[in-house]
Amino acid sequence: MTIEYIRYKVAPEQREGFVQAYLNASEQLDASKFCLAYELAECEEEAGQFLLRIEWTSTEDHLQGFRRSEDFSQFYSHVKPYFSNIQEMRHYSLTNIVKRK
Repeated sequence: MTIEYIRYKVAPEQREGFVQAYLNASEQLDASKFCLAYELAECEEEAGQFLLRIEWTSTEDHLQGFRRSEDFSQFYSHVKPYFSNIQEMRHYSLTNIVKRK
C-alpha cells in the first residue's frame, strides 16, 4: 500500500466548489479497484488549507492503473479547476510505527 498526500490552498470563495468537486470525484475513487480509502480534511488553524489522503494498492497501480483508466479522466474533470491550488503532491510508504484503534 502507498499513501498519496495532496495539500491544497483554496481561497474562501472557492471552498464550497472545491469540496463539491471532490464529493463528485469520489465516485471515481469508489469505482477504482486501486483506491483503498480516501479522506479530505480541512485545517482548523488556517482556513483554506486542505489535505487529501488517498490509500492506493501501490504507487504503480495509481500511476499506471488509475491514471490510465476512464475513472481518472472523469475524476480529473471534476478537480482540474483546483490543480493550480496544489502545494504538494507526493506518495508515501508507511513505516512500522503505526497505531490504529
